Amino acid sequence: MLADHGLTCHAVSNHLVGQAVCDLIDERHQSCLPPDVWGDGKPEGVRRRAAKKIILTAKAARSFFDLQPGRKGVSAIPAIVNGFTGSSIWHALYPFPPTSQDFWEKGFQDFARRFGPILDAFDQLNVNFALEVHPTEIAFDLASAERAVAAVGGHRRFGFNYDPSHLGYQGVDYVRFIRVFGKRIFHVHMKDVWWGHGDGSAGVFGGHVSFGDARRYWDFRSPGRGDINFEDIIVALNDVGYRGPLSVEWEDARMDRVHGATEAAAFVRRIDFPGSAVAFDAAFDKKNQ
Repeated sequence: MLADHGLTCHAVSNHLVGQAVCDLIDERHQSCLPPDVWGDGKPEGVRRRAAKKIILTAKAARSFFDLQPGRKGVSAIPAIVNGFTGSSIWHALYPFPPTSQDFWEKGFQDFARRFGPILDAFDQLNVNFALEVHPTEIAFDLASAERAVAAVGGHRRFGFNYDPSHLGYQGVDYVRFIRVFGKRIFHVHMKDVWWGHGDGSAGVFGGHVSFGDARRYWDFRSPGRGDINFEDIIVALNDVGYRGPLSVEWEDARMDRVHGATEAAAFVRRIDFPGSAVAFDAAFDKKNQ
């Protein structure tokens, strides 16, 4: 799947700082933000400093790409920053008290206002921003991802870090996501999840129980041990022409991490395959004989 660009660095991630760009800031953010971004903790200042830090991340990603040893002209290849956006409207996920489309639209416009200048700065640096579609972000399923793309006017630097584990348990068609967004998929996480395995105590929203709790309706699993159909994912990624890496993001509260990482790497190598460069029935075409 990975194209041979001769690159040792494909993407740089800065999820935690990105989360603060659009979020409603509270005391939880202090634990995951660097001191220079948190500052005095006043929300608007945190958001603005986070936006500046994301642009610095793009500059770092560009430098990592351009400094690859033995390569010339690497700057023609877009660098990638994976991350989160945060959301000012995630708390209104469930529409009660009654929530209008105008209320949600204000959230998407807030995202566009804050991320538009970031994406323009990325464009000047030839860097793509890959949002990991995820609960708590401005885009957390296919419908909200489409709305986020529209909010920034289809900006060419805005795309996705595709991760099926955040879609499957919600009931989102995670293979269709690939086919809908195609060229906007800049990076791929190979991460598994299972759902429907709890004891009926906690639902899709998690019941405020911890990962690994047997009551959970869903939980992350080591790749190949959950309910994600990776075969269909590889076929779809090949169909849309994705040539980036398949990056293992490993989370499984029930498994030793060294065992899991070893197993996951082997699984991904086994499940991956290149797409065909010729039509299946080309051998029967007299022009090719």
